[in-house]
Amino acid sequence: MIKFIHSADIHLDSPLQRLEAYEGAPVEEIRQASRRAFENLVDLAIDEAVDFVLIVGDLFDGDWKDYHTGLYFIKQVRRLSETRIQVFIISGNHDAAGKMTRTLPYPDNVHVLSSRKPETHIIEDLKVAVHGQSFSKVAITDNLALDYPDPVSGHFNIGLLHTSLTGREGHENYAPCSLDDLINKGYDYWALGHVHQFERVADDPPVVFPGCVQGRHIRESGAKGCVLVTAEEGTPPEITRHDIDVIRWEGVYVDLDGVTRVDEIIERFLTIFEDVIDRHDPKPVIARVEFGGETDVHDQIAADPEHLKHVVRSMAIAHFGDRAWIEKVKVRTQPKVRSVADPGPLRELSALVADLMSNDPELLDLGKALSTLFQKLPPDYRQGDARLQPDDPEQLRELVVQAHALLVNSMKKEAAAS
Repeated sequence: MIKFIHSADIHLDSPLQRLEAYEGAPVEEIRQASRRAFENLVDLAIDEAVDFVLIVGDLFDGDWKDYHTGLYFIKQVRRLSETRIQVFIISGNHDAAGKMTRTLPYPDNVHVLSSRKPETHIIEDLKVAVHGQSFSKVAITDNLALDYPDPVSGHFNIGLLHTSLTGREGHENYAPCSLDDLINKGYDYWALGHVHQFERVADDPPVVFPGCVQGRHIRESGAKGCVLVTAEEGTPPEITRHDIDVIRWEGVYVDLDGVTRVDEIIERFLTIFEDVIDRHDPKPVIARVEFGGETDVHDQIAADPEHLKHVVRSMAIAHFGDRAWIEKVKVRTQPKVRSVADPGPLRELSALVADLMSNDPELLDLGKALSTLFQKLPPDYRQGDARLQPDDPEQLRELVVQAHALLVNSMKKEAAAS
């Protein structure tokens, strides 16, 4: 029997993304998250008494700030060495961007496969052949898989490749190849990396993306980890996912359809958010909350979205403490549509806004028209994460929603006074 862990995209000591700008954000917890997740991986390998660990690219996140990152890694793989667990690594695009990565000496149980050409490492006592090629530079656009060697007869053949196959949303199309390119090699298992979501692409043979070990931002939401593979002669490999992350990112949608009172907003949010927190318990959750739907309270929300954001953050802290942090709050509500005999100016305004919200080219034209005005805003509004960006359709939609609410309130006040 052969037992091994397949991991990828650890991004050890990856820099914090944007949370430092928020008062009270769990900055230190996020900063240490990739290390703690990697420690969980090492613990799992030791507890399961695996034969070896695969790290399929992007162990590191470009150049290190100092050598502490590399020294930390050596300390952890030393723990594996003490239990005679070997580690096989190929470098990915982020590893290739680092200079210190290429000069660090590793313990004897760590094997980094060549970047010059595909390399095969034989583990003779296990009858295992590990094939792979590291990235020699950041952007590899050649199909590396075509040059991988033929399988070694009488051995369990594993291919290591940092790729997005024919392309995956949100990932650069590095080392592109087709699924058939991999299957036709005749290997017993393909260990892929680069794509940060778990995906079992094929079963015969298994072609697997384990995903990253720790989410670092909202695009890496949900559980993250690695896979444990057990292979016995004559039977398909058994593949088991293991969640080893320490903090979860999650998108939370709160539908305000039918809400008629402002106090119902928080009631609905807390009900939905409690389910999210319980689902991920005991791991803390960093959430991006979006309010949507048609509601009678749209105008009040959109006229002062900052107030809602602060209320949501404070209620999350009050109810869930360290178990939750709200990274961002987005307002995507729409006013309740009512049928009227004479549409009038309010109806016309709502129709105009609805058309604009669904038309990115028109939104960008609006952004261009406003760009000169944006440049005259105070520096705080033109710099950092909170800066206004006239070329960002998502942010332009938020501005249109707020402007719409202000106009509606103004028109209603004028109508009431006349």
